[in-house]
Amino acid sequence: MKKASPSRKTAAKTLYETFKVLKENGGELRAKEVIAALGNRLEFTEWELERYEKTNNIRWQSILHFYTIDAIKAGYLRKNKGTWILTDDGEKAMSQGADLLLDNAKKAYQEWKKEQDGQEEGENEEVEDLGDKEKLHEARLQELDEESTEGLRDFIIKKNPYEFQEMTAALLRAMGYYTPHIASRGKDGGVDIVAYEDPLGAKGTRIKVQVKHQPDSAVSVDEVRKLVGVMTKDADVGLFVTSGRFAGTCQEFSRNSHKHVELIDFERFVSLWQDYYGKFTDEDKAHMPLKPIFFLGDYEI
Repeated sequence: MKKASPSRKTAAKTLYETFKVLKENGGELRAKEVIAALGNRLEFTEWELERYEKTNNIRWQSILHFYTIDAIKAGYLRKNKGTWILTDDGEKAMSQGADLLLDNAKKAYQEWKKEQDGQEEGENEEVEDLGDKEKLHEARLQELDEESTEGLRDFIIKKNPYEFQEMTAALLRAMGYYTPHIASRGKDGGVDIVAYEDPLGAKGTRIKVQVKHQPDSAVSVDEVRKLVGVMTKDADVGLFVTSGRFAGTCQEFSRNSHKHVELIDFERFVSLWQDYYGKFTDEDKAHMPLKPIFFLGDYEI
């Protein structure tokens, strides 16, 4: 039997522990929090704690990121704006144990790669120690995306509720809406922003927006229900924006509501800000200025 390499041992224990951490936290958690949890729960050798020369990150973290690509191709894991999400298949795969879980994830990646590259059976079946440059590149890009998202999260957290409200209004303007009403300090009657499709609000949809700046807690379904209660016209659309997340029941309520209610959490807010950034005015860009960075597709970071 072939002896497992050090990187494979590290991959097996960190990937399996990642799945356990995600399961214990309701199936999803920010990458930064996953890494912190693993650092507290696992013991690492000096070799695992060294800086890996190809990424300049801690070796065990680089190995974990590298093999999350396999888990994604196997359908065990998803990533969204710095958040790692354990799928139902991933939770089921935990019963296989650490070694078999890794083997099956790697097999899924190899099968995917063969389809992409047109490889013959048996080619490139075992590339250890982060030797697959294409996968290393993808893993590094994901790490950079996570680092970027954490930077944006920290930036938004430092905003006060009224500044985040102004950011939401700026985003709506970039999307082509007019925002004549932005609530001032004090009671807002359940509506922070009213947006229209034209300057006078004489045609089309009226959007009533509730904004909650609570990055560390979930918006409850009762809060979303209150927004529906102030949507008095047939053409009203509700928009609930939070710098945090929504409780699980909110999505179901939104889908089944007799009124159209859109939910925008932190991840979706950042995605929309990036997508429409080119349409912001210079003044509105100042609320959260971004700088795009481009990499060649085959560039090894």
